[in-house]
Amino acid sequence: MSERFSRDRFAVEGGAKLVGEVTVTGAKNSVLKLMAVTLMAPGRFTIQNVPDIADVTMMAELLSRLGCKIERDLTRSSITITVPEEPGHRAEYELVRKLRASINVLGPLVARLGRAEVALPGGDAIGSRGLDFHTQGLVDLGATARNEHGYIIAEAPHGLTGAHIELEFPSVGATENIMTAATLARGVTTIDNAAREPDVVDVGNFLNAMGAQIEGLGTPTLTIRGVAALHPADHSAIPDRIVTGTWAFAAAMTQGDIAIHGARPHDLELPLEKLVSAGAVITTIPDGVRVTMSRRPSAIDVSTLPYPGFPTDLQPFVITLNSIADGNALVTENVFEGRFMFVNELVRLGAQIRVDGHHAAITGVSRLSSAPVVASDIRAGAGLVLAGLVAEGTTFVEGAYHVDRGYPKFAEQLTALGARVSRVD
Repeated sequence: MSERFSRDRFAVEGGAKLVGEVTVTGAKNSVLKLMAVTLMAPGRFTIQNVPDIADVTMMAELLSRLGCKIERDLTRSSITITVPEEPGHRAEYELVRKLRASINVLGPLVARLGRAEVALPGGDAIGSRGLDFHTQGLVDLGATARNEHGYIIAEAPHGLTGAHIELEFPSVGATENIMTAATLARGVTTIDNAAREPDVVDVGNFLNAMGAQIEGLGTPTLTIRGVAALHPADHSAIPDRIVTGTWAFAAAMTQGDIAIHGARPHDLELPLEKLVSAGAVITTIPDGVRVTMSRRPSAIDVSTLPYPGFPTDLQPFVITLNSIADGNALVTENVFEGRFMFVNELVRLGAQIRVDGHHAAITGVSRLSSAPVVASDIRAGAGLVLAGLVAEGTTFVEGAYHVDRGYPKFAEQLTALGARVSRVD
């Protein structure tokens, strides 16, 4: 872990109303995959709109270990990656265990080198996220894949061949890995029930800029015509819709007024509709969206689903909002069963929540009360910080490093909006 992202905690004083402006940078869930995709061709790539977060630092270190040269420009929010003619094929456990997105080097390495050894990844503790869809997709393209000593070992010494692949679930990571590998396969590959998330579309657009031939991005069916080789390209990542959503919920639950610049509201249609139902006033501005709330939120029911459904990454924020809302709400988690792990921490703050399977029934209270809590993942950590803003007293949130993985300068941005949030040992 970099010294810039230390393992400390947040001290959050309650009673803040967030007012002001924030600017959203590139999407974590896009940028990490874009970085992995550069392995598909030798040469120099520059990616713009890169957030200053710990996960980008870890992915850069992984690519460096594979032989790439990394140049980071924090002032310009860019990263330049120079990929060698023959990168390494083994992604070691010491790095992969910290970063779920590291699995996205699997497809590029198999397609380009004919072999990949990638340690089983770590990341957030939000439930089981099997890799069967990833490996089966590569097998369908003609590779062999096995799990050996904690590593996925995939081989295609004679290259990959296009195939028809139907995913049982529209997995984002599997769609990206299969789509990426298929760009260098012989013939045509179709992926049915493909993920439609804006991040997947962003990765596909980057691949097309590199010379790939991918059709159907943003739809359930992708068609990829394999090409002999790809070439370097420059790309600017899309804005982070989950960070956008975080600030939108923050404005609503603190009865604040936040202008969110650099955002794409059309990527968040359903969450923004839910906030309107909760009582927020949402207006588009030339480069983003403004969220204003002048009263206690009304309770809202939500079921998480793959895009264009309600994002599972925003589930902690809707539960936090409902915990201080007027009325009763039911939140259903259909994507990651472990997302409810943080509910016990909210209960420590006085929230009235009962979990039954993949449902959480919430009865809103007028105000939470401070207590020490622990973050289990990126979004849970940010959600607990926001919960601290609507709690009496000072709440300490352990595991601030989780939040560093997905939010640039979170405490500083909150402070600029009028919150009293600091980092303490």
